Amino acid sequence: MHLDEIVNWIDSAFGDESPGAACADVEALTRIMGTTGFQRYLKDQVNRQIIRDYLTNALVLGEITEGGLAAFASQLVSEESRATLALFMLMSSVEEAKDLPVASGDLGTLKPLTPTPKPRSHIKLVTS
Repeated sequence: MHLDEIVNWIDSAFGDESPGAACADVEALTRIMGTTGFQRYLKDQVNRQIIRDYLTNALVLGEITEGGLAAFASQLVSEESRATLALFMLMSSVEEAKDLPVASGDLGTLKPLTPTPKPRSHIKLVTS
């Protein structure tokens, strides 16, 4: 099974989206939600939720202490640093919270990767 097939399966498992709105409502929503400002706001809200959930889980599981939360304070102030921190958190397990670059003060800006011409990865399910 390919990764895109897995993603499609998960999306279909969520079921139908909420019932559609009337045409006039859709136009109003498109005017509001289609703006770059709203999209930026929405991304920041997602990043805040990722950080909130990650730090809460790390604290509850004893991976960081309440005092350890202070190490993250400087990265929670700006939108860009929240985006960077959320990405690090998405790529790390909660058990690695103490090892996040922010805890050591080593959180820099992200640099784009250069794509390689390798073929796409495939996941094979092995049955026993």
